[in-house]
Parts: sequence; structure tokens; C-alpha cells
Amino acid sequence: MSLFIEACCPDLESVRRAVKKGVNRIELCEHLSTGGLTPSEPLIEAALVAAGDIPVNVLIRPRAGGFTYAPEEVRQMCRSIDRCKRIGVNGVVIGALDRALKVDIPVMASLLSHADGLQLTFHRAFDLSDDPFEALEAIIGLGMDRLLTSGHAADAWSGRMILQELVRKARGRIVIMPGCGVTPDNLQALARITGAREFHGSKLY
Repeated sequence: MSLFIEACCPDLESVRRAVKKGVNRIELCEHLSTGGLTPSEPLIEAALVAAGDIPVNVLIRPRAGGFTYAPEEVRQMCRSIDRCKRIGVNGVVIGALDRALKVDIPVMASLLSHADGLQLTFHRAFDLSDDPFEALEAIIGLGMDRLLTSGHAADAWSGRMILQELVRKARGRIVIMPGCGVTPDNLQALARITGAREFHGSKLY
């Protein structure tokens, strides 16, 4: 089975490179050095044109730092999702934790109420959760399509055994998509060890 590659793109030039490389999907963000933030509306619009038929998912993250959000930040993320729907993106990449580092179900419910009809990825906030397998079940319960994770580790290779267990425990109910430090050199080994079929990275194109 062939692997599905999602390119993490922080600007228009990287979108164009990813398209030429033939990636399967683009995750668009800005300020990748901070872990990625919500891109501007002009960048989203330009990326959609540059991507052509390749689907574009947009990161919704209003600031750097942790993933526990104040009410105004949640409202800001909801407005960003509304803009993404209006512009016509394929999906959004979202995530929130509460102060106990568990998946913040009320905040996620607010975000999801605005994301109807979009593909849904839970981002690497997951890797800061207190229990990866409890968080996995909560994310599945929310109806998310996929989980972007490095396996609760600094990078996907270091987290490969947790990734393998996440794929096993998911039992096809959600796509487990390894990301962070995925390269052409370790991609095939990660696929073999983890059993994952979708991979995310900025070095894969």
C-alpha cells in the first residue's frame, strides 16, 4: 500500500514546492519556528490557488505556547474556522487541552460546532496530554478524522513504539498520522514499525 504524504507548508513558496513534488495534501500554517500559527487569509487564498486539486487543511492556533485557551482565544479560533469555511479549505487542524492536560471537551465542542463539513485533524497538542491512550479515546469520541502526533515524544522516530500502539488501539476508528522529524530517510522504517499510512512533515518535499 502506498503512503499518503501531507506537507507542512509555512508559506506560498513551500506550497508550490510541495505541489511539484506530488504530495497528497497540504497543511498550511505560518511561523513554523513557533510550532505553527493560523495563516493569514491572503495566504490561505493564494495557497488554494497554488495547490490546485491538492486538498489544503489549515492550522487553527492563535498563539504560540501551550494549548489551554481563554474564552476570547476560543472565539478567535471559531472566527478563523468560519473564515476557512467561507474561503473553501478542505479541513482544519485544531486541538485544545485543559489545565489538567486532558483533551478540553467543551472547547473542542465549540470549535467543532463551527467546523461542520470540514475534515478534522487533532494536532500535536495531543503530545502534551497527560495520558496518550486516554486522550486518543477522547479524540475519537469527538469524531475527529485523524490525529497528528509524534507519539508523545520529541519526534516521531523517538515515539515510534507509542505510535505503533496508538495505531493498534485506534483499530481504524481514526487515522494516526506521525509527524515531526519525518524524513525521506526514516519514512519507510516508520511506516513498517508503526503501521501508519499517512505521514506529515516539512522535509518530505
